[in-house]
Amino acid sequence: MAPIDATYAITGASGRLGGRVARRLAAAGVAQTLLARTPSRAPQLPGAIAVPGAYDDHEALVAALRGTDRVLMVSASESPDRLRDHRTFVDAAARAGVAHLVYISFYGASPDATFTLARDHWHTEQHIRAAGVPFTFLRDNLYADFMPALVGADGAIRGPAGDGRAALIAQDDIADAVVAVLRDPLPHAGRTYELTGPEALTLTDVARTLTAVGGRPVTYVPETTEEAYASRAAYGAPDWQVDAWVSTYTAIADGSLATVTTAVQDLTGRRATSLAEVLRTGSEGASSP
Repeated sequence: MAPIDATYAITGASGRLGGRVARRLAAAGVAQTLLARTPSRAPQLPGAIAVPGAYDDHEALVAALRGTDRVLMVSASESPDRLRDHRTFVDAAARAGVAHLVYISFYGASPDATFTLARDHWHTEQHIRAAGVPFTFLRDNLYADFMPALVGADGAIRGPAGDGRAALIAQDDIADAVVAVLRDPLPHAGRTYELTGPEALTLTDVARTLTAVGGRPVTYVPETTEEAYASRAAYGAPDWQVDAWVSTYTAIADGSLATVTTAVQDLTGRRATSLAEVLRTGSEGASSP
């Protein structure tokens, strides 16, 4: 393992994934810098210092990252400007002389990915490569923790996923994989890992598991793509966001998210966590129509 006095910087520590990583590092006695748009919102952790680090503030990022050995870059909040902000962060990391950047990307990221937000991740990956910062890309499948939030008030999951499958992954597994790479980055330099759970599930499988674990009947009701757009129109969201919501399901439908990998076990030394196990721990999911 690389020197124990390496310096660490973590983004997204006030969120679910970055916070998991920061807490794991703190529990291991690792000092770290937490970059945050609002430092007061960062968690209070032993050995951690919170500093300004908004993704659109190049100079603040350079100051926060200067000379840092290992940096976790959690993707910015979804917005029309996310790719621009990602590029600003990467340029700052390069200028600051970051020794290794771990970027949280998305499973199957490509310029023409069915899931529209995966395209931003691909372009971010290309910018990191071009910037010359040593990197590891961790491409996460859909969060298993997110599945309860798909259920409507009537107990139904609705979307155009058909009989397609997704290899859902637990956020705790992602955090463990991140920590494994951060603590010993050299073997992972220049590598891309597609992180998945232990099995690929249909949304019918997901509904069945939610019912079995939670005790509340849940069903999956397939929609056509047209029905999905119509049913989400009432939210008044911008077109890019509705496209992202709907394409989550169409990416499941066309098999884009179905392949199961061993990356979690390869990186952490233990098997990936199933959806049922995630639900039993009571992990929180994010909300989305």
